[in-house]
Amino acid sequence: MQDRILVVNPNSSAGCTAGIDRALDGFRAPGLPRIEVTQLDGGPPAIVTWRDWFGVAEPLCRLVEREGAGAYVVACVSDPAVDAVRTATRRPVFGPLRSAVAAAMARADRFGIIAFADPSLQRQRRALQAMGLESRLLGHLPLNLPMEVLTDPVAPRAALVEAARRIAAGGAEAVILGCAGMAGHRAAVEEACGIPVIEPCQAAVALALQAVVAARPALARAAE
Repeated sequence: MQDRILVVNPNSSAGCTAGIDRALDGFRAPGLPRIEVTQLDGGPPAIVTWRDWFGVAEPLCRLVEREGAGAYVVACVSDPAVDAVRTATRRPVFGPLRSAVAAAMARADRFGIIAFADPSLQRQRRALQAMGLESRLLGHLPLNLPMEVLTDPVAPRAALVEAARRIAAGGAEAVILGCAGMAGHRAAVEEACGIPVIEPCQAAVALALQAVVAARPALARAAE
């Protein structure tokens, strides 16, 4: 199981999980680690409050202890329980928010985030503060739409495009989609706003692929 990447949606939204899975299709290819997407069926419908954020820590740790993988992604753009999950495995664990910020900084000096809801803003700003990058944030707009609306292929598109255009007009050079439920809208939003749009689960899986592929020589030597 060391040559697979396990992507775990910490909420119980089947639509969100399916959207994440589809967004990762382009990262699947012969010779690359297998990418599997699952969810916490007992998790909240969405990670909205701090209570939701903290509440998924132990279930995620137990899941990782049961499910062997070469790397893990906690597929929520508030990075819930990433530090806790790292205590449950020696394999790398990636949070989409921090991965997306790293991807944004590789392409732009300033970026904006389209957040899931108002409560997301504080959690995301704290992560940016910890990274020393809050000053690079130029535009942080919550959509405040239900998860079932975000995952619809049509319903949230106009609101996402409007938010991305506002962020671009404010001087940002990249936009981060701040909820995994937005995963299916990346390409359309990028075309509409004219600047790079980063889907965080894709950013996290890109780093996970690098980590697992880079570990292959060491694993092969250990097996000899």
